Amino acid sequence: MLSPGALAPNFRLTDEAGRPHSLASLTSDATLVLFFYPADFTPACTKQVCAIRDIHAALARAGLTVAGVSAQGSVSHAKFRAKHALPFILLADTTKSVIRSYEVNGPLGLGVRRTTYLISKDGRIQDVVRADFNIDKHREFVARAIGAVSTSQATAT
Repeated sequence: MLSPGALAPNFRLTDEAGRPHSLASLTSDATLVLFFYPADFTPACTKQVCAIRDIHAALARAGLTVAGVSAQGSVSHAKFRAKHALPFILLADTTKSVIRSYEVNGPLGLGVRRTTYLISKDGRIQDVVRADFNIDKHREFVARAIGAVSTSQATAT
């Protein structure tokens, strides 16, 4: 897992509609919540993405961008996103190159470690949480990010 303060690795992945995205494009206007999850349509992953979906309005009000990453392809992501009305993009890392560069590959290279990064506009990791089985830790992490961004915006005005 990469540490706070580190420069986030750049990437170029396609979303569920086949549109390309890079770290730079996702952080150009906002701080990014970049979360990694093992697979579409599994019970724990569905709980994770739906928890983020349920607080997405607050994320948007705070000016945060959200993107999820897993190893499934765009077709699977499109179905998963539609079924659960997800308001954020899902990025397909079918080669697991980004999963490896963010150090979220599972043991022996199998699977994906459930990890959420908060990445600033300048591409630096501000904070990170890894909790493979405790989905609530990811929801709490994202809620804290909303509070931190909202506080820093209020201080700046």
